[in-house]
Amino acid sequence: MENIQIKYFSGYIRNFKKLCGELGISPDLGREEREAEILKKAYAKWHMDMMAHLYGMFAFAIWDEKLKKLFVVRDQVGQKQMFYAVIGKELICSGDINEIAAADGFEKRLNKRMLQQYLFYGYPIGEETFYEGVFKLRPGHYVEWDGEKTKVVRYWKPVFEPDASKSADEWAAEIEKTVDEILSEERGDDKLPYKESFLSGGVDSSYLLAASDAAAANTVGYEEEGFDESSLARSTAEYLGKGFNVKMIAPDEYFERIPTVIDKMGQPLGDASAVAFSLGCKAVREHAEVVYSGEGIDEFFGGYNAHKRVLPEDWTYLTCSHIMSEEVVKSLMLDFDGSVNAVDPVKDLWAEVQGQSPLAQKLTIDISLWLEGDIYLNTDRTSTACGVELHTPFSDLRLFNVARRIPSEYQFEGEQNKVVFRKAASSKLPYEAAFRKKVGFPVPVRKWLADEKYNKPVEDALFGEASQKLFDQDAVRDLWNRFIGGEALLWNRVYAVYVFLLWYEMKF
Repeated sequence: MENIQIKYFSGYIRNFKKLCGELGISPDLGREEREAEILKKAYAKWHMDMMAHLYGMFAFAIWDEKLKKLFVVRDQVGQKQMFYAVIGKELICSGDINEIAAADGFEKRLNKRMLQQYLFYGYPIGEETFYEGVFKLRPGHYVEWDGEKTKVVRYWKPVFEPDASKSADEWAAEIEKTVDEILSEERGDDKLPYKESFLSGGVDSSYLLAASDAAAANTVGYEEEGFDESSLARSTAEYLGKGFNVKMIAPDEYFERIPTVIDKMGQPLGDASAVAFSLGCKAVREHAEVVYSGEGIDEFFGGYNAHKRVLPEDWTYLTCSHIMSEEVVKSLMLDFDGSVNAVDPVKDLWAEVQGQSPLAQKLTIDISLWLEGDIYLNTDRTSTACGVELHTPFSDLRLFNVARRIPSEYQFEGEQNKVVFRKAASSKLPYEAAFRKKVGFPVPVRKWLADEKYNKPVEDALFGEASQKLFDQDAVRDLWNRFIGGEALLWNRVYAVYVFLLWYEMKF
C-alpha cells in the first residue's frame, strides 16, 4: 500500500459502507482518511477496474510507485471536473482549470478552436479547453502518464439496451427502489449529519426533496412574472413538511455577480442559470454546507423537448443546446477557421449510436457532452467556489442503469416527458407536482439585457478592446441592434459573447 499514493481527490463516495466492508476499512475513520483508504485499497484490489465499484461523484489521481505511473480519473458521467496539462516533464491535473493556467512554466494561449465551438454551442464542448495545451478529461475516461507520454482510456460509455419485458409501472417501481437505495446511503453517513436541498417547481428536485433527509428546501425567485417558480417550490416544501428558504434575485445583483462566477468557473459558460445558481449557493452557505441537487434526470430519462423532436434522416444531433449557426459564427469571428466544424465534437459518438432508437441516440450525446460540459461545469464549479458541497444523487450510475433499460415508448405520453420517472415520483408527491409541465430554471436575463438601466457594461464589453481583437465589429453591432430592437431570442448569443469577453479580459 505504501507504493500507492492519492495525489488528488474531489468528490463523494456514496457507497462507502459497502466498500469499507469489502476492503477491510473502518467506517469510523474521518471522511478524508476514509475516502483515501477506499481509493488506495480499491486500486490495489481491482486496479483500473475500481471505478465499476465506486458509486458517487469523483475525480482523482493515483500514483503507482511500482509502475511509475500516474492515473487520473473522472467519474462516469462527469459530475466532478478534471483538467490536465503536460508542463515540462510533469503532468499537472486539477478540477480547477485556473490552477493549471497559473502553474509555473505554463504559457497561456487562447484556443480559438474552442472559441469557435463555444459560440456555436454556448458551452465548452469536448476535450479541448479555452487554453491551448490544457485538456478536459472526458467523463468515463482516465489518463495514464508514464513520465513521457499520456494515454487516454475510455473505461465507460452510456449504452441503452431497452427491455420490454416489464411494464411502465414495473419500471417505475424499480426507479423507486433504486432511489431509496441511493438516498439511504446518503442518510446513513453520520459524517454529514445536516443537509438541505435545492428545489424548483419541477418534478426532479421535488422527488429528491421528498425521498431525501434534507431538512429544508432552497430556491431562487424573481419579481418578473413568468420566471418565478418560488411559489410552486414553497407549496411542495410545505406539503412535505420541510423548511423553505427563497433567495430573491434582483437584476443589479445578478449582473454584479457575473464576473465572479466566470472567474471561478475557469472557462466561459453561456448558461445564464449559472449566475442564479451561484447566488443560490451563496445564500444556502449561510446555513448549510452540504446540499442536494437534482441534476441528471432529464439526460437519463428524456426530459427535454429536443428529445421528442424528429430529426431529418441526414441530420446529426448536436446536443440539446446550440445557439448559433456556423454562418453566424463565421460572420462574428475575425479568424474563422473553416476546418473547425460544429459537428466535430459529436460525429464519432453519433456514428457509434446508429441503429439505436432516436431517443437513445440523443440521450447518449447529451450525457456524453452537454450534461458534463454545461450542467456539471456550472454546478460543480459554482458550488465549490461558494464553499458548498453539492450532492447529485440522481446522477448515480445505478439510476442510469435503470434508465438505460426502459423502452423509449414508455418515456413520452402526448406532451408529457420522462413519464416513467414521474410515475415513480408520484409515490411521494401529489399528482400535480409529479406531472407538472417542465419549466426549467428560467432567468429573466433576456429582459434585463435589453434594459438600458443594466446593460451599459454589456454594451461596453461588446465593443471594447478585447472584442475588437477577435470579433467583426459590424457583425457585433448588428447582433446588438437587432436584440435591442426587439429580437428577444437573440439574448443567448449576446450573453455568450459577453461572458466570453469578461473571461478573456480577466485571464489575458
